[in-house]
Amino acid sequence: MSGYPTLRPQSLASKVIDLPKGAYGVPDAMMNGLMAGRASAGLQTAHPLQASEEQWNDHQMKLDLVMLKNSQGIHAPLKLQMERFAVSQMQRLPCLHSSNILMDTLTGADERIRFEDILNNPADSEVMGQPHAMMERRLGFL
Repeated sequence: MSGYPTLRPQSLASKVIDLPKGAYGVPDAMMNGLMAGRASAGLQTAHPLQASEEQWNDHQMKLDLVMLKNSQGIHAPLKLQMERFAVSQMQRLPCLHSSNILMDTLTGADERIRFEDILNNPADSEVMGQPHAMMERRLGFL
């Protein structure tokens, strides 16, 4: 086996979620909610493809990194992951819109047109927040 992930992404709905137990060994409904635990285990996604579509980008990236590792060695995927991590750490002030063009270039998202690219673009927003309050919230002063 060459180490490739499965071609079919696993559904998130089939995973069992373990809740922390309360003081008496039962899940605490006041802290975790009434639908937590066994009641939510029976819930399904709205459509069978929903879980697959939510995981598609991560799954495709894993496949690409394994293929790159098998063809060029371990250094190539490590370098790409290091570049993505460094780019994800760069931020603008919270009141300024960022296009994240470098991350889009590294992930290949600059070549795709998605729903978010046309409708509900944050750069077209007419509302501007208070820069000082937004920065204080980011730094944890508020």
